[in-house]
Amino acid sequence: MAGLFWLSDEAWAAIESHLPKNQPGARRVDDRRVISGIFHVLKSGCRWGDCPADYGPATTVYNRFNRWSARGFWLKLLDALVDAGAVTRSTAIDSTYIKAQRSAFGGKGGPRAQAIGRSRGGQTTKVHALTDVIGRPYALMLTPGNVADVKAAPELLARMGRARYVLADKGYDADPLRRSLRQAGAVPVIPGRSNRKRAVRYDRERYKGRHLIENAFCRLKDFRRIATRYDKLAANFLSGVALATALAFWL
Repeated sequence: MAGLFWLSDEAWAAIESHLPKNQPGARRVDDRRVISGIFHVLKSGCRWGDCPADYGPATTVYNRFNRWSARGFWLKLLDALVDAGAVTRSTAIDSTYIKAQRSAFGGKGGPRAQAIGRSRGGQTTKVHALTDVIGRPYALMLTPGNVADVKAAPELLARMGRARYVLADKGYDADPLRRSLRQAGAVPVIPGRSNRKRAVRYDRERYKGRHLIENAFCRLKDFRRIATRYDKLAANFLSGVALATALAFWL
């Protein structure tokens, strides 16, 4: 059937070794077919119940995604792929707003109201990311849309490893953040806000590379279920972002 997505042999070989093995219960429906179905839903933006039968029962495709999301498996899969190839001598940090569609409301539990908050764009979720030296996201985090980037930064930057340079826009211009980066052995490449009393010196040539993280967000939003949030649970939406990141940059 035209328009369906199927994992390539190369992509499947990279994934297969990381899948759960020797699970109790009935034998699983073919993993490659079901995971291809999950990617199809993320790319096309269709409802889980409308997933084509070529991938198996729609309930099986959704249940596999949901159950493995609850276990944190999709995030661990991205981490495993990243560990094999991330180049983090220089890293960039930024975030992007994701509009929450009405079906995303009503999720219960969690300390951050499922990472939905009111911002200038309405009810939104922010996806925060770190990218490596060639612009591949390797660490992800969600917050409600009304959380300032500079407040979210320390939690995400704790995962940057031994980066020599950290690129960020003016939204991250804060003295405590700059100090913490220097203490970690990283050079902040962050322009100062216009209201600073003293101008901030930074590597303007190196800063030009920050556009790569903007490009990465644009590429992720080619996945229609990433460009708009439909998932009630923050864990499920973050899992979807992780899978889109894996496919777009690491497979």
